[in-house]
Amino acid sequence: MTAHASGSSQATSAAHLARLLSKVAKTQCRVAFAELFHYFAPRLQAYASSKFGNEQLAADLVQEAMTNVWQKAHLFNAERGSAVTWVFTIARNTGFDYLRKNKHRLTDLSADDLWPILASSEASLESDIDLDTHRLQQELAHYQRQLPESQQVILHMIYQEGKSQQEVAKELGIPLGTVKSRVRLALEKIREMIHEN
Repeated sequence: MTAHASGSSQATSAAHLARLLSKVAKTQCRVAFAELFHYFAPRLQAYASSKFGNEQLAADLVQEAMTNVWQKAHLFNAERGSAVTWVFTIARNTGFDYLRKNKHRLTDLSADDLWPILASSEASLESDIDLDTHRLQQELAHYQRQLPESQQVILHMIYQEGKSQQEVAKELGIPLGTVKSRVRLALEKIREMIHEN
């Protein structure tokens, strides 16, 4: 498939990503941020999921990382590095923060295993770091089972079936705002349960 046929060739160009970050920084453009989110979130999600082995924790880290991208977009400088490197550095720092908060529970993980800095391409995301996440998977599955069924269903559809929030809303016959609210509440509840334990 050629870049033109992919339908996302513009979104994947380094210059376009840099322009989007600049637009977010200067005008807090939600449309530009949405495009950045749609480009980066699946990549961050796939990588974090492969490292943690749990969709819920990965989703939580992606949400935090992308929130930081929104808040820190003014710090991006295209002359100092690519947008991809900058966003993954933000994500890596989010991983550091998570580990600091949970170091007593994740003694066998290091932040470098979770969010290595990208040198030149997304291929570096395919590193062969092998993490033992069995205990973490069990704990997060336990937390997810404590959520209301309506939240469990939506999280499963989004993070395991790969559906967009709009697709979930349409399939379940509920407003998009309800889907967004349930995702937010579910992730907040999981975060609370993790921090309480």
